[in-house]
Amino acid sequence: MLSPAEVERYARHIVLREVGGPGQARLKAARVLMIGAGGLGAPVIQYLAAAGIGTLGIVDDDTVSLSNLQRQVIHGTPDIGRSKVDSATDAVARLNPHVRVVPHVMRIDAGNAAALVADYDIVADGSDNFATRYAVSDACCRAGRPLVTGALGPFDGSLTTLRPHESGADGTPNPTYRCLFPSPPAAGSIPACAEAGVLGALAGMLGAMMALEVVREIVGFGEGLVGRLLMLDARSMRFETIGYGWDPQNPLTGQPDGTV
Repeated sequence: MLSPAEVERYARHIVLREVGGPGQARLKAARVLMIGAGGLGAPVIQYLAAAGIGTLGIVDDDTVSLSNLQRQVIHGTPDIGRSKVDSATDAVARLNPHVRVVPHVMRIDAGNAAALVADYDIVADGSDNFATRYAVSDACCRAGRPLVTGALGPFDGSLTTLRPHESGADGTPNPTYRCLFPSPPAAGSIPACAEAGVLGALAGMLGAMMALEVVREIVGFGEGLVGRLLMLDARSMRFETIGYGWDPQNPLTGQPDGTV
């Protein structure tokens, strides 16, 4: 049940036919795990907290640095040197005291991802490296947890949703992350953010879109991004969506002989 204060706080959601009281109650009951409290994680955390997510887990092992503040808007100058998780936790408390934050000051990897993911209903991945993305997506696939995953380049970004534990309307399994990207790029082939740079406002745009996709997955309205990769080009301000499907040879849900 929503308290009178929550009804007032979320009034602009509740009057939406697609959300309403039942949808807001689903948001309150939801447990969301956010991987990363950086460029993408910062706006995701802010908008999910504002939306009234009941429990928000935050995973990050980094501390706030001055160079983060150009895009990681959940942190401020006084937070420099603090754990990003601690800084984000305080920001959520200021924004919405109805949200419970579960801090995970750690680096997620193939060894601990399964245990972390199992405690949540849905996962949002805003990590900045392929090892983490594959570890998280594999764990979500095995645990049957939906995953909203975003990636950020200097002037571009992409976003998709994964539900490989389910099948489409035609009975074909939904694709995995490895159906979309079978293997990570060669080490060193993609420069890190510190080397290539990143447009600060772009991180905010893509992070807000990730938060919107998480909300849509929880409430259950609109056409989701399962099997669709949304790409954003900030230079031309163009959006493009391409479809992708299940690969029978993927190592998670495929068949050894590649048959359906």
